[in-house]
Amino acid sequence: MTKPTPNLSPLRAQFPALQETDAQGQPFVYFDGPGGTQVPQTVLDSMTGYLTQANANKGGQFITSRRSDEIITEARQAMADFLNAASPQEIVFGANMTTLTYNLSRSIGRTLHPGDEIVVTRLDHDANISPWLALEEQGAKVKWADFDIEDCRLNLEHLASLIGPKTKLVAAAYASNAVGTINPIPRIAALARQVGAWLWVDAVHYAPHGPIDVQALGCDFLVCSAYKFFGPHIGVLWGRLELLQALQPYQVRPANPNPPYKFETGTANHEGIAGTLAAVNYLAELGRRYGEAFAAETAAYTGRRQALKQAMRAIMAYERPLLIYLLTELQTIPGLTIYGITEPALLAERCPTVAFTKTGYTPRQIAAHLGQRGIFVWDGNYLALSVTERLGLEGSGGMVRVGLVHYNTLAEVDRLLAALREL
Repeated sequence: MTKPTPNLSPLRAQFPALQETDAQGQPFVYFDGPGGTQVPQTVLDSMTGYLTQANANKGGQFITSRRSDEIITEARQAMADFLNAASPQEIVFGANMTTLTYNLSRSIGRTLHPGDEIVVTRLDHDANISPWLALEEQGAKVKWADFDIEDCRLNLEHLASLIGPKTKLVAAAYASNAVGTINPIPRIAALARQVGAWLWVDAVHYAPHGPIDVQALGCDFLVCSAYKFFGPHIGVLWGRLELLQALQPYQVRPANPNPPYKFETGTANHEGIAGTLAAVNYLAELGRRYGEAFAAETAAYTGRRQALKQAMRAIMAYERPLLIYLLTELQTIPGLTIYGITEPALLAERCPTVAFTKTGYTPRQIAAHLGQRGIFVWDGNYLALSVTERLGLEGSGGMVRVGLVHYNTLAEVDRLLAALREL
């Protein structure tokens, strides 16, 4: 039986940015979500509330410090619920995914020996490539897994051929931020486990679109960013507790030597952590309000965890028809080339992110044309340099990227299509 498509459009009222209009009185259209989503009012209120009522460093013997500690503790539990982590001790907060990956990669580098191998993929954002390339300075060897340029799906056979006895870590994206491809993380985890390697997953792009269960995925580390799932600019790392305990961080001498604190160098972005808590709670409330049709699929979870899984199922059900409509209509525009999966039977392997080019126009020209009409999209390589290089597009300006999230509507997609047809 097909699950009903929930109507999430009433949630738009909770996002102040979505109420802004251009000089003609038309609302701005935010298709720039892959670079950062807008935030609901509850996130703004939580951050303001922290700064006015709990703005103090942690560990103090006074009320604002205690409030700060309580907010951070609750936020850590909220992210553990969001990712289905076994313990909030497995949740590390940081400036962003890139900084967290560089930080932990240095600690992982301490465990490597000359000749040890790391496998990365050409489908990834460079934040899941460059930190591992940096370990070549210590004698590690980095191998590159390719993807098929026809549909931008990861070549699993090629990936498997690169993993062997010397492999110590495999780095892969849950979903490509450039072309939307969703990778089969459990299968990649199984390949890594066969040789005793760790799997590092970049879930930044996938996080606003579907449920994440680190225990079911079988990975060892997973990173995401709250500003991609309706929160503030802050990064989050999950790691298996035994690995976080074993790895040696780079930290100041008086710092807490236990996880997760030993990887949180300096004073954290406390107001950002408060906003992250609010973003998770926003999604949980979405699940309670719209996710009843998906309760059976999330029966293994309880409380906030169940609400969050229901929320992400509801979001998937809402976004999928929008994606299908967008892809179908884009393919009717002359001279327009879509990169990534377009075959209907395979769309479960694609996030609602669409990258394209159009004959006769550079991606920058198209983005500017749309921006003048109040429609916000990205152009370029989105720091997924290996993708545009592999597709032969880096020298010509990359691609135009349209990202749908659950606050986007069919009417907004129609505005985009009409503006593109003007070209």
